[in-house]
Amino acid sequence: MEVAPAPELQMLFAQAYRNLRPRAPIPPFDIRFRRFVSLNTTIRLREGQLLVHLSDLLQGAPQSVLEAIAHILLAKLYRKPVERSHADRYRRYTSSDAVSRQAEHARQTRGRKQITTAAGIYYNLDEVFEAVNSRFFHGLMGRPVLTWSGHHARRLLGHYDAAHNTIVISRVFDRAHVPRYAIEYLMYHEMLHLKHPVRVRGGRRCVHSREFQAEERLFPELDEAKAFLKLL
Repeated sequence: MEVAPAPELQMLFAQAYRNLRPRAPIPPFDIRFRRFVSLNTTIRLREGQLLVHLSDLLQGAPQSVLEAIAHILLAKLYRKPVERSHADRYRRYTSSDAVSRQAEHARQTRGRKQITTAAGIYYNLDEVFEAVNSRFFHGLMGRPVLTWSGHHARRLLGHYDAAHNTIVISRVFDRAHVPRYAIEYLMYHEMLHLKHPVRVRGGRRCVHSREFQAEERLFPELDEAKAFLKLL
């Protein structure tokens, strides 16, 4: 579903364009709110027209935040420096408790999580989880959904999706040459994300807190595991 915005937003983007490119003629804008899974925003130039898609979760944003979004999108499109004031304003808004909760709810209700299976050819993620749980968490960690990735991803080796309470491990680890300590370390790392949720401090997301990092260093084969991951 797409919703065309009010004319005021067209004027706001036109003003942001004029501030960034004072001598260039202002192209026509097609700005629409779309039902994205999260706080997505996109902009592209097509046949002389600027097409802007904003998440419908931003419809209630203050004008100052919409001005910041317009500046950021246009600055990135035309490779101009993003003013820090605009970047800070947008980050503070999207990191606020109310907006974060709204975005998380949208991910849970709108998003789809691809779940394949925990059983691999060489490793079973359920078994790996229980072994790590017993070894490091006294068996007290509640088991999330565990799944191998749909393809052999090498850039994203694993991640914990809080919205769907799911740990995804890349299938590149389900191979005979992968040492046990490597996959246990990766599972341990993602389980720490479950134990230490993302925090917001001063408008910034803290993914790996001091507590997270201190506990990660307790993994006995940490250096060996990280060295192996670099080879993938």
